[in-house]
Amino acid sequence: QVQLVESGGGLVQAGGSLRLSCAASGSIFSINAMGWYRQAPGKQRELVVDITSGGSTNYADSVKGRFTISRDNAKSTVYLQMNSLKPEDTAVYYCNMRIRAVLDSYAVDYWGKGTLVTVSS
Repeated sequence: QVQLVESGGGLVQAGGSLRLSCAASGSIFSINAMGWYRQAPGKQRELVVDITSGGSTNYADSVKGRFTISRDNAKSTVYLQMNSLKPEDTAVYYCNMRIRAVLDSYAVDYWGKGTLVTVSS
C-alpha cells in the first residue's frame, strides 16, 4: 500500500511564504512525475506545478516566479516553496505522484489528502 502525506499548510499573510512537503511511503518500486494541485472553494482542482523524474517542470502561469517545486528522490518527497503569497492562492493543496508499486506492472496516480493554505489580505 502506498500513501502520500502532506505537511506545511497554514495561515499566512499576503506577501508571506510557506513550504509544503509531501512524502510517499509503502512498497514503492519507482516514482515518475510528482506534482502539486490545488482546489479553491467553489472551483475545480487545478495543476499548480509538476516535475518529471528528469527534473523538467511545468508551472501554472499564476504561480510562475513565486512558487518553486523540488524533489528528493532518496526520500520519495516533493516540496513546494511558495513565496509572495496572494489571497487568491488560498486553497487546499494536494500532492500527486505517479508511482509504480512493487507488485504492480505499471504506474498509477496517488494523491495525498490535502493541506489547507489560507492567505489573508
